[in-house]
Amino acid sequence: MNQILNMFMRLVMRKMMSKGIDAGFKGASGMARRRKQQQQPMGEIDDYGNPTGRSGSAPKDTSERDRIRAERRARRAARQQD
Repeated sequence: MNQILNMFMRLVMRKMMSKGIDAGFKGASGMARRRKQQQQPMGEIDDYGNPTGRSGSAPKDTSERDRIRAERRARRAARQQD
């Protein structure tokens, strides 16, 4: 009786492990497929690694960027004084 029970348990465990491994591989391949689809083409990059305006990822309004940076600097300075 013990042998039959062990044989059955091995069979069930082998099937469960196999299904789990297959599901893991399917999930990993699905993630890689989704990641490839989400990548967007990049525009040109200058010598310093900064994107240039072609893809729209470079900031068009530098005054806005400078304002945001100034706000961050002010907040950082206020935190350091406390």
